[in-house]
Amino acid sequence: MTSNEEDKDPDIELFVKAGSDGESIGNCPFSQRLFMILWLKGVVFNVTTVDLKRKPADLHNLAPGTPPPFLTFNGEVRTDVNKIEEFLEEMLAPPKYPKLAAKNKESNTAGNDIFAKFSAYIKNTNPGANASLEKGLLKALKKLDNFLNSPLPDEIDVDSTGEEKCSNRKYLDGNELTLADCNLLPKLHVVKVMYRWEICCN
Repeated sequence: MTSNEEDKDPDIELFVKAGSDGESIGNCPFSQRLFMILWLKGVVFNVTTVDLKRKPADLHNLAPGTPPPFLTFNGEVRTDVNKIEEFLEEMLAPPKYPKLAAKNKESNTAGNDIFAKFSAYIKNTNPGANASLEKGLLKALKKLDNFLNSPLPDEIDVDSTGEEKCSNRKYLDGNELTLADCNLLPKLHVVKVMYRWEICCN
């Protein structure tokens, strides 16, 4: 393999769910997760929106029975979002591409129950359960807030005798976005938008 071939970016095409107009990028947290990962890696990639109402035959043949998001990497189709994340972290590695894995394992699970609790709340058809479901969602959000305000191990001064300070970090695992943020932020955006809509409607 020549040095030019080694320096060349892989051929990547990301297929995402289209918006209501059938062309723009839709509000799919899983599509946004993969988009964020590729963007943070700094790799060149193409994005194709897929209108689920009229999925083209060539895309149906590319990933039969699989809804977006999925991607092709040098012509090879990958369909499982979690496995795609692992694959991209392995293939797009330092020194050419940044490592995005979180340093602290707790960062990977912070807020991981928020979307499920939000979905249960927003899809609930029993008015009597609304209060308890909303309480569960708010409790999960508070838990995330507490995690973000608690200092990470590398923020703690082991020689300090004073009170533990509040964390000053920007993101889940520090001041740089990681895979943990790519997973959580798109889901939080959906919660934010839908919760505001719910408040406006009521």
